[in-house]
Amino acid sequence: MVALLAANTVGAAALTPSQLGLVVNDDEPNSVAIAELYRAAHRIPAANIAHVRIPNRPRKISAAAFEELKKEIDRQLPAEVRATLMVWTAPYAVECNSITSAYTNGFDAEQCVKTCGPGKESPFFDKAPAVQLSLPTNAGRISMLLPTDSVEQARALIARGTVRYMTPPPSTAYYLVTSEVARNSRAQFFPRNGKLSAKNLTVKQMKSDALDGAQDIIIYQTGMARVAKLDTLHFMPGALADHLTSTGGQLLEDYQMSSLRWLEAGATASYGTVTEPCNYWQKFPNPVLLLKNYISGATAIEAYWSSVAWPAQGVFIGDPLAAPYKQGD
Repeated sequence: MVALLAANTVGAAALTPSQLGLVVNDDEPNSVAIAELYRAAHRIPAANIAHVRIPNRPRKISAAAFEELKKEIDRQLPAEVRATLMVWTAPYAVECNSITSAYTNGFDAEQCVKTCGPGKESPFFDKAPAVQLSLPTNAGRISMLLPTDSVEQARALIARGTVRYMTPPPSTAYYLVTSEVARNSRAQFFPRNGKLSAKNLTVKQMKSDALDGAQDIIIYQTGMARVAKLDTLHFMPGALADHLTSTGGQLLEDYQMSSLRWLEAGATASYGTVTEPCNYWQKFPNPVLLLKNYISGATAIEAYWSSVAWPAQGVFIGDPLAAPYKQGD
C-alpha cells in the first residue's frame, strides 16, 4: 500500500487562491472579520467575495431557503471560481443534507427519505485535483465551511493553512482501529505501516481508542463517538483529522463529538455528518484517497472531496487552501 502511495505522489495541479470564492455573512460580525483575515492571508481577489445575509445563525435551513441562498452566492461569484468557502459555523445543514454537499452536488431530497440508505456518488470522488478543476462548471463548485465561533481560533487555523514546506518535516499519518466495532467500517482501507522517505512521512496503523502524546500528526483518522486525549497531541500545520461517527457534522451539538473539536485541537481541516448516516464507509473519507492526494500536493478541500463517495450528509470544515505538500507557492 505504501508503494502504491509512493507511485502516485506526483505533482498536483492544485486549486489556487484566484479560483476560490469567499462567502461572507454580513449579519455575523465574526464572519466579516474572519473573511478579511482569510482574504489577506491567502490573497483572495476582491472580485471573489460574495456577501449574503443569514440572520440568527440557524443550524439548519430548508431546501427552499437554501436555493435562494445559492442563487445569491452564485450571482456574485466570477465564472473562474471553482471552489467556495462559506465563512460561518452555522447553517451547516440543509434539511438532512450538509450545506457543503447541497451547494456542490445539489440538494438530495431522496437521502432525506432514508438517511440510513445508500447515497449518490459524487462526481468529485476519486478525482485528482487536475481532473476536479477540469470538470464542467455544471458539476458544481466544491465547498467548505470556515468556522467562526472564535476569531482568534480562526486566525490560528488560517496561519496553519498557509504553511508550505520545501522539505517536509518528519510527520506521521495515524489510523486507529478502535474498540467501537461499528465505527471501524473504513478500517479495511487503512494504509499499512511504512515510510514514504520522499515526503518524510511515516504511516502508522494502530489498535487503540486514542492517540496519547503524539507530536507529529499530519493525518489522524479513527472511529469513535468521542475522541479522548486531544489535549495531549500536536498537529502539524495543515493536518487533517476526522472520526467516523454519526453526528460529528452537527457542529453546535454535543450528542457525539463535534468535528469542531479537531480544529480546536490543532487540525486544519475535518469532516463530519450532519444526520445519521449509518456506518457506510462511502459516507466518510477514504483513507488511501485522502492521503494519496494530499501528499501529492492537493489542497485540503480537493483531497477531502476526492475521498468521499457519498457526501450528501457530510460537511467539510477548515481551511480549503491548506496544502503543506504543494510545491511552487
